[in-house]
Amino acid sequence: MSAPLPVPLDPGWLAALRAETCRPPVRARLPLLAGTAAIGSVEPDFLSQIGPMSRSGGRWVLQKEERSEGWAWCLQGDVTASLAQVAQALREAGLAQAWRDEQLAVPDAQGRVLGTVERGVVRPLGIATRAVHLVGQAPDGRIWVQQRSLSKANDPGRWDTLMGGMVSAGDTLESALARETWEEAGLALEALQALSWGGRVGIRRPSDRDEDPGYTVEEIDWYRCTVPDGLAPDNQDGEVAQFRLLAPRELALWLERDEFTAEAGLILAAALGH
Repeated sequence: MSAPLPVPLDPGWLAALRAETCRPPVRARLPLLAGTAAIGSVEPDFLSQIGPMSRSGGRWVLQKEERSEGWAWCLQGDVTASLAQVAQALREAGLAQAWRDEQLAVPDAQGRVLGTVERGVVRPLGIATRAVHLVGQAPDGRIWVQQRSLSKANDPGRWDTLMGGMVSAGDTLESALARETWEEAGLALEALQALSWGGRVGIRRPSDRDEDPGYTVEEIDWYRCTVPDGLAPDNQDGEVAQFRLLAPRELALWLERDEFTAEAGLILAAALGH
């Protein structure tokens, strides 16, 4: 898939989308530290519902401390083990999101991976995540899009790129791309043509639900490809309601009507030359 000629998009809509996906928290958050390394952020009293926490023998795992730069929630000990204890306590208190039994990497501010954590608590803990998306084009220039299942926890029924998924702790970008493309679209990467990296977009925004203490910090690497004639996506995991082929100008109209998730909007706008 070669980069298409730019398709016009309303500048006001595009500016609003970019502002929507780069917003500070609604309420001030406290740093979440592992030792001295910042690994996330939480609403000030969120972890008070489960902490402070200690292991047997009295060594604490999670505690609110006043540092020279202000208050922070601090983890001690092995990052993965400590976060597993925090995640389980949040789950038992009904404060975790959908539990997936899937571990995601926990990076510090410099991107160094310090441990892993259950996916269901990354948003409440403000832990940075990685994701991959695939923009698929037919040989005639139309673009494949998917409608998310109505049972999805986030953005049910909204439209999305051909594929979008999280990068798990054990993944490379390439292995995540291959797995998610098969699970969501039933397509093997080797069957696609002109597969290439398209770019990276960043998301920084609070939840749209006032009662949700989550904050999304995510980097998304997106790829482009051509889906050959005679090959059509076929969902394998039950998370996609349908696929459609849209001409670029029709896609632009759907984008401006806010039919798509915010993440997909940023990526597809970039794929259309913006």
